[in-house]
Amino acid sequence: MRGLYSPDEIVDVVRQTALKKTTYGSTKILILSFLAGAYIAFGSLLAIIVAGGTPGLSESYIGIQKLLLGATFPVGLIMVVIAGAELFTGNTAYFMPNIMEGKQPVVDMFRNWMWVYLGNFIGSIFVAYFITYLTDVVAHKPWLDMVNDIAIGKTSNPFYKTFLKGIGANWLVCLAMWLGMASKSVSGKIMGIWWPVMAFVTIGFEHSIANMYFIPLAIFHGADITWSDFVFNNLIPATLGNIVGGLFFVGTLYGYVFKK
Repeated sequence: MRGLYSPDEIVDVVRQTALKKTTYGSTKILILSFLAGAYIAFGSLLAIIVAGGTPGLSESYIGIQKLLLGATFPVGLIMVVIAGAELFTGNTAYFMPNIMEGKQPVVDMFRNWMWVYLGNFIGSIFVAYFITYLTDVVAHKPWLDMVNDIAIGKTSNPFYKTFLKGIGANWLVCLAMWLGMASKSVSGKIMGIWWPVMAFVTIGFEHSIANMYFIPLAIFHGADITWSDFVFNNLIPATLGNIVGGLFFVGTLYGYVFKK
């Protein structure tokens, strides 16, 4: 068991992580959050290449195709955790234990969120346009079909559905971060991260940072989606849902249970 932190020890690690994040200057946060957005985009691209390259599965074995999408996507979050980067969705949970105990002002959380969200967006768009669109990696069928189908599906839901899917996504993503912190070994961290992330992607929940890659990529390739559709039909409700999923269902509840 000594290779594994207990649940209350995980919250202690989270407390120290949140305090450390407040020592970062804005330039450092922007660089680390740019990298996180890029890493999530790379995971998203890998998922498109693998799952999109099996079009026959969507007709007869759609569950298997979704599983392939989910099984490959977690590489992005694994890079965020192991290499070190700042991801908005994970950070929604980290500050709550300290805030609830009066050890950290809420302004620290909002300052971190603002810079990290901006950096994640820049990193995601950079990979979508320069690394994917300009290189024609997914410019042809069957991959382009998946790119368009994903983006159209994500911008076609009413606000409440995307919001609720956003809660589910970040509940699982923050649990993945928690499980990653539970292990003291790299292999243990990878396994802890992989399962919850695989689950949320396979299910079809909404992750705001991943969507900063998926939907703009489709727009760059000429999909019948506007930037307004992206922001108002998906990004805003997904982001709000992500905040609730991470802040309340992980950060607040575990912070309360293991409150000092």
